[in-house]
Amino acid sequence: MAAAALAYFLLDIAVTRISVPPLDFLLSYAVISCAVTVLAVAALANAINIIDGFNGLASMVASLAYVAFQVSDPIVLSASLMMMGAVLGFFIWNFPAGLIFLGDGGAYFIGFMLAELSIMLVMRNRDVSAWYPVLLFMYPIFETCFSIYRTKFIRGISPGIPDGVHLHMLVYKRLMRWAVGTQTARELTRRNSLTSPYLWLLCLIAVVPATLFWRHTLHLFCFVVVFAATYVWLYMSIVRFKSPRWMVVRKGKR
Repeated sequence: MAAAALAYFLLDIAVTRISVPPLDFLLSYAVISCAVTVLAVAALANAINIIDGFNGLASMVASLAYVAFQVSDPIVLSASLMMMGAVLGFFIWNFPAGLIFLGDGGAYFIGFMLAELSIMLVMRNRDVSAWYPVLLFMYPIFETCFSIYRTKFIRGISPGIPDGVHLHMLVYKRLMRWAVGTQTARELTRRNSLTSPYLWLLCLIAVVPATLFWRHTLHLFCFVVVFAATYVWLYMSIVRFKSPRWMVVRKGKR
């Protein structure tokens, strides 16, 4: 939040519109714009940290770079390309062997940069809908919101308590439980790596339409609803042990 506040005051990076006219009027007030900016950046940084272990971040940065290229924004484009190179360089060592990990510092930094670049892109280019970054980052955003709802209102505990039933953890525990037969480090790493493709596909439900319809607010909003419905269906199916058979990776014969 402190870093977001510094970016607001020193670099004038602020949320100035969200493509909802009544709320856009409120954002014309500096105090409200500052508060929304700080909270939005901090929220996305924490959301990326929550989904750490999922390696679909490169597609998000690539989408930012593509839209920045379309609107001829050299600052966002160059920063996005640098971020994409860094994430891909990390990915090579992280997947599938897990030789290095982001850690809190890496996850928070990437989340912060994605948030700031998204705000800049929308702020500097009127053609870009404010719902474009919402849909682009819908997976970490919805994962965080759904987790808060689940812990606070379903389980009746504080959302700040560590949670072991995030979607990526359920995929690992339940869809991958027949993928390996031993508890060796090599088999556990393989089990972990097989989890990521599920989340890549889920992420693409948001990233692809966000990249295609970055100008069109109505289309973006509709795909936000589609993603939310897909996420809830998938989560409830796994929790109730009713996942479609094609989703379950079964242990191969030895």
